[in-house]
Formats: sequence, C-alpha cells, structure tokens
Amino acid sequence: MLNIVWFKRDLRVENHAALAKALEQGPIIALYCWEPDMWQAPDASIAQQAFVGECLRSLRLALANLDVPLHIASTGIVQTLQFINQSQNIAAIHSHEETGNLTSYGIDQSVTKWCKTNNVTWHEYAQNGVVRRLKSRDAWHGLWESHMQAPLFTLPTTASTKHPVITLPKTPVTRAIGEDKPQRQTGGRVAALSISNSFITNRAKWYRGGISSPIKASEASSRLSPYLAFGCISMREVVQASRLTVAKHRAEGLPAKHPLILGLRGFESRLHWHCHFIQKLESESTLEIQHMHTAHIGIRDEALNDIESQRRLNAWCKGQTGWPLVDACLAMLRQKGWINFRMRAMLMSTASYLLWLHWRETGLHLAREFVDYEPGIHWPQVQMQSGSTGINTLRIYNPIKQAQDQDPHGKFVRQWIPALRRVPNAWLFEPHLMPANLQLQYGCVLEKDYPLPLVDIKQAMRYAKSQISLARKNNLNQQETSGVLHKHGSRRGVKKKRGIKKVPQQSSLF
Repeated sequence: MLNIVWFKRDLRVENHAALAKALEQGPIIALYCWEPDMWQAPDASIAQQAFVGECLRSLRLALANLDVPLHIASTGIVQTLQFINQSQNIAAIHSHEETGNLTSYGIDQSVTKWCKTNNVTWHEYAQNGVVRRLKSRDAWHGLWESHMQAPLFTLPTTASTKHPVITLPKTPVTRAIGEDKPQRQTGGRVAALSISNSFITNRAKWYRGGISSPIKASEASSRLSPYLAFGCISMREVVQASRLTVAKHRAEGLPAKHPLILGLRGFESRLHWHCHFIQKLESESTLEIQHMHTAHIGIRDEALNDIESQRRLNAWCKGQTGWPLVDACLAMLRQKGWINFRMRAMLMSTASYLLWLHWRETGLHLAREFVDYEPGIHWPQVQMQSGSTGINTLRIYNPIKQAQDQDPHGKFVRQWIPALRRVPNAWLFEPHLMPANLQLQYGCVLEKDYPLPLVDIKQAMRYAKSQISLARKNNLNQQETSGVLHKHGSRRGVKKKRGIKKVPQQSSLF
C-alpha cells in the first residue's frame, strides 16, 4: 500500500506534517503538480511560476537526502492520481490544508470526489495557524497560539525504506502569463533560511521605524513573505525562532525596549495578522469575487465595462497616473515583484477611491505583480483598502501627502522614474504644477516625458466619500454588519462595555 505526499504551497521537508506522517506509514511518492487550471488563472504570473520552479529544485535536493525522489507532473492532480493508481495501489494522500483561491478550492473538491470514488483516504494537516471549519472567532487566538507553540515535526529515518520511482507522462508545463521579474527574490529553502536569519539576528532592529518607507522597507522588512506564501519555511519555525532570539537576548540582559527586541515583537504581531487575514478567506471562500458587505454592490460595478474606467485602469497598471509615488511603486513592482505594505495599501486605495476602479480588476493586477501573492491575505486586504468590508474605517490615501511623508527627499521616486530625476524637490511630487519653461529646463515636459494626473485628487476624494457614504446610509444593514464582524473581526484587544463589543481598527498587513 502506497502513500502519496502531495506538495502544494509547502515546498520544504522541515516541519512538514504531511511528509512526517506519511513516512511513518511506509513507502511514499512525493508529488508536485503544475496544475494547468492554477497557472492559467487570472491571478497567476510567470514570475510566481519561476519562483516556484526554484523552490522545487531546492525541494528535490532536500528529498534526495532522504532517498525520496520528487515526482513533478505537468498534468493536474486528479489526472495524475488516476495515472498512478493504474499501476500502484494508493492507500492514502497526505497534504497540508490550503487556503487558496477559488481555483485551488475547486481542485481540492475534485480530489475529495476522486478519493471517495477510488476508496482512498485523504489526510490534511494544518500548516500555518488557520483553522478549518472554525466555529467562532472567539477561540481563534488561542488555537493559533497552541499551533505555534507545538513542537516542530521531525522526520523518521528512511534508510530501510525503498520508495518507488514512477514515470509520469511528459507533456509541456502550462505557462502562466507575463514576464519574469529581473530583480525578484530567489526561491528555495536556502534563500529562505538566509533571509530569516539575517532578519531575526540583525535587521529586525530597523523594523518598527522602517517598514512604512518604500526606501527603508527593503532592508527593514523581513522579506520572508514569498517563502511563507509558498511554504519554503513554516510559520511555526519563524515564530519559534523569533521568540527564542528574544528570550536569549533578554536573558543576556538586553533591555525590553531595545530596537531588536521591539522589532521582533512587532514582527510577531504581524505574523499573527498574517494568519488572521488568511482565516477570513478560509471562512468565506468567495471573497475574491464578492463584496464582503452587500452595501457596496453596484457602487463601482460600472467601472468594469466603462471605457473611461478602462483608460484609467490601463494607466494605473502601467504606472502612468501622474502621481510620482504611485508610478514609482508600480515601476518597482514590475522589476522586483515586491513593495512594502503601506505602498500596497496606497496603490489599492488610489485605484479604488481616486480612480474609482472596481477592486476585482485592480486586485487581479496586483496579484499577478506580487511574487509573494497569498490569496488569503490579498483579497481580504483588497476589500479592506477599497472600503468594501462594511466594518473598517475608510482609508483614502493622498498620494502627494504619502510621498511627502515617506519619501521626503524624493530618493525613491527618482530611483524608479528616470523622467523626474532632474526635477527639484519643490516640483517633484506635483510635476503638473511646474511652469512650462521649467519643464524644458529639467527635461520633463508634461504629456511627453511624464503624464498629467488622471483626476483631481480633492474632487475625487469628495466624490468617493459621498458615494460610499450614500451607499452605506441607504443599504448598510446593521444585522449584516454584525454578522461580518462576528465572522471576520479580530478578538485581540476587544473591550467590553455594557454588553457591547468594541473591536479596534485592524492593522494593515498588506
């Protein structure tokens, strides 16, 4: 009897529950499938696929050290299982639970059906603190903490076990759309551990003061997001390593308010929010296509087919909005596939409020741009930053003010927008106000070298606030709002007064 270990977004061997449990049962087939439906989906990109390819090379080497060959199929999991089952007697499938997009959810449903038809048991194991079939958010934090404190899974010796080698059909791998990112992070376990170690032992000291700045965040942020998204390193490993470092330094006499200690504690808080947001999609799988609150249905739906909206969408995607910080962020994304959380929030807010674009289309563009795309974080954050949740305060970012606050000397803007490199600080964030003679002098002629703003910021803000206020006034059902809060609201820091729960404004992890 044979066990299949189905690798998905868990491309490692360390602290791998499915692999550890399957090896206890006997011979296994380690399997990864390049799911055609997944890579043809509108939220997938070639940069993500290239990153996964590097992760698989790293995984193959790690499994080889256990004398376990990695089998990589170009067909979908159901078709691949059917092929294997013709020559092997599959007893069970072992995998981690996945909270992915609707495509992955559909694939899981197909595997469930196949297993029932073929009398195969499918064992799924929790991976990152997200709780399947969670009955109440009230218990979630305790369950998350229990998961993080649990011992890491260790692998049994496999020296006496001979694992079968099979030959899978050779067909071309379905290629995702787009181009690779020339400056993106490298995939794989080795890179993940190196970056994790550099952050936990040193870079975390810059975390609290640096993560909001598009300049500082590349070093101050952990940069672990793509490795967590594709499972090169587990959440439990990172949490425990961070806590161990804090405890060690505290025992050595490092003060509680030392920047490294404060940074690591702030980082752990973000790891908690990481799982908190994924839990939203786990509890409501349609969040990538449906408004979290029905009060917002229709207020931007016309933007999906409107010609003017399509013009604004195309300009936003290309980084031609006329707002330098927005365009610089989109330029950086095209090269690196990463930008810090505050700039992600600003990009979404700018698209949703100032350009009045539907969150679905802009969300898909960012999903493809992010190498660290994690559906469970992405879609709840997309809705949160576009004001579609019904439970969060509207966050309308002014891209000019954000530039002044986060890039006061224009270093970031000049780095990513060559046309603006000679423009003085006085005009840098609002080049459209620059007189014609100065445009010629500094080599930045508007509408030739750099675009005019798509809309007037103040007018757009007033319009967005009025439209959303009107929609909420006319349609915001208090019972539905309470239901959304009960299902998705955080319970950390909840204060009770006269029987009323007050949930604090949620921090952005985006």
